[in-house]
Amino acid sequence: MTKPKDLEQLYRHRFSAAEGARKLAIWAEITRFLARWIPPSAAVLDLACDEGYFIRNVVATERWATDIRDVGTALGDGIQFVQINGLKLASAVPARHFDVVFMSNYLEHLPSSDAVVAQMGEVHRILKAGGRMIILQPNIRFVGGSYWDFLDHKVPLTDRSLVEAAETCGFSVERLIPRFLPYTTKSRLPQHPLIVRAYLRLPPVWRVMGKQTLLVARAQTAAG
Repeated sequence: MTKPKDLEQLYRHRFSAAEGARKLAIWAEITRFLARWIPPSAAVLDLACDEGYFIRNVVATERWATDIRDVGTALGDGIQFVQINGLKLASAVPARHFDVVFMSNYLEHLPSSDAVVAQMGEVHRILKAGGRMIILQPNIRFVGGSYWDFLDHKVPLTDRSLVEAAETCGFSVERLIPRFLPYTTKSRLPQHPLIVRAYLRLPPVWRVMGKQTLLVARAQTAAG
């Protein structure tokens, strides 16, 4: 996996401060949509949180975030940050503690498909029985060659391979939307929050523009 210092340099080049502010506003709308699977009383962990665009917007009793980089100062108050390689997640946070673990645009950065399965196993170990794993993930079936436009993408994943990995680790699929969000915020398409809100209310448009998959899966009682 890429070293934290290398990632810092890569992401500084990839996203400007202005883009970061825009992403936070976009994520307010995405998080509002995802709230149907996240009770306000939940303990929520944002795995590979980046600048915390999801966890800073979510309403939850406990908010935790992890990343391989030290991004704690970007998250603000009320969020418990743990700097950790995601593949060692279960060694750093409480077992069977969380109601929801969220991942966005992360699994493609892992070194192999075996690592994807291992990561889901780590998530299973920290979720309560019946807890949810929510994944937003670029789908190479719809993205095509543009999937490799980002230097740190390593594992090609589709909605089908996500489901297979999740079921291998003891999850049952609650909701699968193969085509959900557009591929990247680095797009020329309008991204005003009100446009994002309207997009999220129009599932027929997802089938045209969606290139990322949304997977919501529940942890079974047996360990993953």
